[in-house]
Amino acid sequence: MHTKGNTEVTYHDIFAKCFNFDDADNVKAMGIYPYFHPLQSAPGDEVVVDGHKCIMVGSNNYLGLVNHPKVKEAAAEASRKFGSGCTGSRFLNGTLDLHLELEERLAKFTGKEAAQVFSTGFQTNLGVISTLVMKNDAVIIDRQVHACIVDGCRLSYGKLYKFAHNDMDDLERVITNVRNNNSRGGLMIAVDGVFSMEGDIIDLPRLVEIAKKFGARILVDDAHGIGVMGDTGAGTAEHFGLIDEVDMTMGTFSKSFASLGGFVAADAKVIDYIKHTARSLIFSASIPPANAAAVLAALDVMEAEPERRERLWKNGRRMKKEFEDLGFDTGHSATPIVPIVVGGDLDAFAFWKELFDNGVFTNPVISPAVPPGQAMIRTSYTATHTDEQLDRVVEVVAKVGRAKGLIS
Repeated sequence: MHTKGNTEVTYHDIFAKCFNFDDADNVKAMGIYPYFHPLQSAPGDEVVVDGHKCIMVGSNNYLGLVNHPKVKEAAAEASRKFGSGCTGSRFLNGTLDLHLELEERLAKFTGKEAAQVFSTGFQTNLGVISTLVMKNDAVIIDRQVHACIVDGCRLSYGKLYKFAHNDMDDLERVITNVRNNNSRGGLMIAVDGVFSMEGDIIDLPRLVEIAKKFGARILVDDAHGIGVMGDTGAGTAEHFGLIDEVDMTMGTFSKSFASLGGFVAADAKVIDYIKHTARSLIFSASIPPANAAAVLAALDVMEAEPERRERLWKNGRRMKKEFEDLGFDTGHSATPIVPIVVGGDLDAFAFWKELFDNGVFTNPVISPAVPPGQAMIRTSYTATHTDEQLDRVVEVVAKVGRAKGLIS
């Protein structure tokens, strides 16, 4: 409260929303709070969470490289040689020869002229979209894209439009209206290659046709596609044979590469512009030596051991079939991300808790990550899951599903 003259004026406290926030406390009181549970072990296929041993089917360690000896040793050796961090941005004092080597490897890996590494995948999309989409431009996104694409659009000066999830007819309708009513400014279509919650794949061939027709550039966020999709793991564009038709491929290091960071690959002139203008790059410290070295080692393993990707797909296909044969709704998943659609948010939390108590760690996903009423248990698989581990997961999921009335 503040006195102005003889009048008392009451101001809103910016912390009021914090003091009134009790959603998490309510779920905790019900004993089904699923978030921020600490691991007391390495994040492999079997983990210890809150002192409780679980089979992990909730990570993005798709190729099982997070504990690979070559990856761990590369990270350790880089720390011994370069220290624990770079203490500065890439723009100034934070560029190592490791970073440059990594960018050359990533460009070659994705079939592009050049690549730029960012400190995180989230910052990659923030920087790329906000620096390319300017006033009078427009960006069109799938309604189910990752939050970092949405936030990158919010930071840009362009107009944002959305189309129905993976619906190319709706994309064509939206882009037609944009071209007819907006301007002749630049257009970007930004989508996930593999959608991180649903596990489905963007209809890239049709999207490319539409983009060409309307003169739009394409950004594919392949955070969950790099290392997984394509003959060499180069991502969704490689999977469809459309590497040359996709203008920018974005990826992260925290999934298949078992590290931390992000990158974008594109034409050399586009990368040069991004590296000199993207604020999330220029004003962030560069990734530590260990992170860069781990990704380089992961690339080596991916190239030397293609059978890892084959085992990953074998495990993913098996689990999707097992769940569908039991009667679960797995949506439109077409990758080693296999969701089980539950419905209500609290139902998903209760399902998660029963699985956890029975030694299976999964991820409950609720709105806004998925549409309201479509809450799900997200499961994801690795190249290193054993048949015995997957047998146990099927057994537990079936048991809990029957108890919850989701299957008979």
